Amino acid sequence: METKNIGLRGIEVADTRISNIDGEKGKLIYRGFDILDLTENSSFEETAYLLLYDDLPTKTQLDEFNAKLVDARYIPKQMQKNMGNWRKDADPMDMLQAFVAALAGYYDEEFANKEASYEKAINLIAKVPTIVASWHRIRNGLDPVEPDSSLSHAANFLYMMFGEKPDSEVEKIFDVCLILHADHTFNASTFTARQVASTRAHMYSASSAAIGALSGELHGGANTEVMKMLLEIEEIGKVEEWIKEKMKNNERIMGMGHAVYKTYDPRAQVLKELSRKLATKTKDPWFDITEKVETVTISEMKSQKNRDIYPNVDLYSASLYYMLKIPMDLNTPIFAISRVVGWAAHIIEEKFAEAAPKPALYRPKATYVGKYCGPEGCEYKTLDLRK
Repeated sequence: METKNIGLRGIEVADTRISNIDGEKGKLIYRGFDILDLTENSSFEETAYLLLYDDLPTKTQLDEFNAKLVDARYIPKQMQKNMGNWRKDADPMDMLQAFVAALAGYYDEEFANKEASYEKAINLIAKVPTIVASWHRIRNGLDPVEPDSSLSHAANFLYMMFGEKPDSEVEKIFDVCLILHADHTFNASTFTARQVASTRAHMYSASSAAIGALSGELHGGANTEVMKMLLEIEEIGKVEEWIKEKMKNNERIMGMGHAVYKTYDPRAQVLKELSRKLATKTKDPWFDITEKVETVTISEMKSQKNRDIYPNVDLYSASLYYMLKIPMDLNTPIFAISRVVGWAAHIIEEKFAEAAPKPALYRPKATYVGKYCGPEGCEYKTLDLRK
């Protein structure tokens, strides 16, 4: 029997105004704006506004949006108290998924109209960083750090994590990272969010489900696997032998290759330069090792299999976060801190589409390939007759 299209690859399931990928040209577009222009000129807050509201804000609109984000940063003290009851070695993504779902128990989960859904989106975008930072502090026996209303979204998260305000260069680097991860069309977690939203479930449920999808190593967990690879290689002189051995055994080189991009992932372009800049500041070896992994993998793939391969978003984000002193198991929650913007935008679009026909409940069809005993089905035998 011929295998069906696995994973809905190449199947168009809905219209969207939010983002678009040109895999052949290596372009990523947010609401019509090239991601490279946004990382050069925008901020995370402005980009979040763009993804939610379909246009860049005026100064007044951005000021109002920022004020709402700042006001919504606090999470209930009871939630932080509950975090103290968790195992300190619990997976941070399990924690994040649970506490995002729990927000529905603290805040009105009803958003029957579009305007109210934006308030829920702002609440989520503001609170996810506080949840992640609070958990990091609590699991290490430290008191959570209260949000600082004078800091940007990026700087405030780093401040809540480490108790120190980052310098302007680190703040900018992390801000750009958040812009780059904010949306990426119908990836696994975004499709999950839309599928759950299509049932008319509320935003907290849809976002919690998306976090579950993001937790897998083939999606949000991939950059953690990249850093494990770099730590295993350890030094630049070992890269070539390590890569050749892995490719000889047909093992995957994490951070290389992408299901959609057929050339350089534009996000990897930006992250490579950010990693280079940060390595110059910190004097860490990880950028040089990562760049060597890239060049050797490209060369070996061409010589061994006559195929082109390019870095994806995970290759350089791994070393970048590591140099920022962010624990590896928080790489994926940080992905969620950014991607929650895209999820919220897609959830709103799924529920309140205007240009396209009203979305229906997602219900794909499967081909049954299991046991078949004839048109009447298999005969049920009682337990004493089974052998």
